[in-house]
Amino acid sequence: MVEIHGSSGEGHAAADQATLTPPPERVDNGQKLTSAVAGKPPESLKTGRYNGVEHVNVAADGFSGGYVPPHKSDKSRKISVLPLVFLIFYQVSGGAFGAEDSVKAAGPLLAILGFLIFPFMWCVPEALITAEMGTMFNANGGYVVWVSSALGPLWGFQLGWMKWLSGVMDNALYPVLFLDYFKSEIPSLSGGWPRTMAVLALTLMLTYLNYRGLAIVGSATVLLGILSLLPFLLMGLISIPKLNPSRWLVVDIRHVDWNLYLNTLFWNLNHWDSISTLAGEVENPSKTLPRSLFYALILVIASYIFPLLTGTGAVPLDRELWTDGYLAEVAKILGGTWLRWWVEVAAATSNMGMFLAEMSSDSFQLLGMAETGMIPEFFGRRSRHGTPLMGNMLSASGVILLSWLSFQEIVAVENLLYSSGMILEFIAFVRMRKKYPNASRPYKIPVGTVGSVGICVLPTVLIITVTVSSSLKVAGVSVGIVVMGLVMKPCLELAEKKRWLKFSVVSDLPDFSVDVV
Repeated sequence: MVEIHGSSGEGHAAADQATLTPPPERVDNGQKLTSAVAGKPPESLKTGRYNGVEHVNVAADGFSGGYVPPHKSDKSRKISVLPLVFLIFYQVSGGAFGAEDSVKAAGPLLAILGFLIFPFMWCVPEALITAEMGTMFNANGGYVVWVSSALGPLWGFQLGWMKWLSGVMDNALYPVLFLDYFKSEIPSLSGGWPRTMAVLALTLMLTYLNYRGLAIVGSATVLLGILSLLPFLLMGLISIPKLNPSRWLVVDIRHVDWNLYLNTLFWNLNHWDSISTLAGEVENPSKTLPRSLFYALILVIASYIFPLLTGTGAVPLDRELWTDGYLAEVAKILGGTWLRWWVEVAAATSNMGMFLAEMSSDSFQLLGMAETGMIPEFFGRRSRHGTPLMGNMLSASGVILLSWLSFQEIVAVENLLYSSGMILEFIAFVRMRKKYPNASRPYKIPVGTVGSVGICVLPTVLIITVTVSSSLKVAGVSVGIVVMGLVMKPCLELAEKKRWLKFSVVSDLPDFSVDVV
């Protein structure tokens, strides 16, 4: 008899007298172990509910090559390395646009060092954890599935709520920033009904592209990425005769706006885990995901460092001028009006790319949560193009509703929500390492349990620093959002119990604790 300890919200269930092929023996650290996870596991047990008893799927790939969800898209919709690299690039960065405030806050030296050092303190640990957990749990929903499996459905739902809302808030910035780059040329876009209608039209157009399919989104991000990076490459070449390296060393510690500086770095370099919500749509994720994260990390760092070196080294410094859009003025100083126009167009296309990538992540996260029964079943419906139908609609509605908030308010609240979610992810990562050290991990960070804790230390210190530096208003709004999530979960459970809403009966969270009797 094999006991299957379920990991759904209703506790665990037993699959009595389940007939399995006797597992082979394997050698681990010099000892013979007999385990259902050894070698090639048996075929899947069916998943679902029967007479109130919940049966939990034990899939072959769940142990030999990572967890595989029940709803797989066909191969024609899979995304490969190149589009995945640019999807990650846009989920994290999108280029140097938005990095200008780091120079205003702290001067050239700290801005350059920030974008060189911060990635190793934050981006590398987050990318490594995403690579390991994203291949271990090959499912749409990504980090929601990780945390649910490690800490339980309550915290999985809470993470999903905070991350989805922070993603929608992030996306609300991009249509506004897109229009900001053109308002000097088209004054009517500065405010009023023309601006409102333009935000609405842009949001609907980009939502339609997401609706048409992830393959289209991936191809679009590759094209937009090339267009947004080319002008900075040319600007760097033009600047070479004018570079003065001594300008890079300017620093005044007494006049540093640490809150603005840290929030700017954090906002420009987070969301590495967002790609995990698309893991079910990736071709050969155990190899494609880690490789794409590595290439994207190089691309992101380079996309910030080269424009900052160019702008601060070739143009006399005036920190007050370094605000959003100033890189376009640097382009005009170095190359003329035509280059400024190219940078402005690149900035606009970059915002489009970031919108597409973020909405894909947000909508597939909702789809994954619906497939595991956390939220109503209708969020798991796909369009005829294979994309999350209700997820796209809800994310677009949130973007439109939040687009009236100021840039600074959105960034501050989003950073705090995102930080809170990352703490849960770190805890889930360490817990899975400690509780299931021998579970299959197609990609595994080459450290033990102590090392896994060490990986999370520096990012956690950064999160605490960002949290402490937040204003009371931002903290109050963020706490209110967390409380909403804590209230929402039991309300959804009541709706399921009373059958007011239909939830998926498939509880397909992976289970790594299989006892052989």
